Amino acid sequence: MSERKQNILEPLTKGTHTPQHRSGANLALLLLGCYRTLVDAAMVDLAARGYDDFRPVHDFAMRAIAAGADSASDLGRRMSVSKQAASKTIAVLLDRGYVSRDSDPDDARRKRLQVTPLGLDVLRQGEAIFDELREKWEQQIGVSELATLEARLTTLIGDGAVRIDAPGWIAQDLG
Repeated sequence: MSERKQNILEPLTKGTHTPQHRSGANLALLLLGCYRTLVDAAMVDLAARGYDDFRPVHDFAMRAIAAGADSASDLGRRMSVSKQAASKTIAVLLDRGYVSRDSDPDDARRKRLQVTPLGLDVLRQGEAIFDELREKWEQQIGVSELATLEARLTTLIGDGAVRIDAPGWIAQDLG
């Protein structure tokens, strides 16, 4: 391997980075790691509360459905996935009782998706768990440090709510 290629790949293959070497990729992985840590802990806690069949994608889908995505096509657009992928997620959510498919009162030929009371309960439980996890982070780094971190992240991404049902780069036509 040439010396130039080895230098480029070295940070990727070593697995450890010094504080002096702060790359953009490391920042992205650190942020992803924080997200993953919170979500993994939430999934463990949800399972302990009786929702062992619930996955993060189900949360995204049910929030999109609650916001008005009432068909596989609409859900696919909102989640930036294919209609087939959305249909599979809907089938799982229907099977597990988290959503229902009811007749549209304006068009009897059409079926509309709705989040069920069970689905709403799991969403509420998840929100409570994330609040508990946030409190743990406050205990770990301090109230003011966490508030500063949140303020800095808000500065970076803007103060508008992050919409998980809004298509991002993944939905763009790349070619």
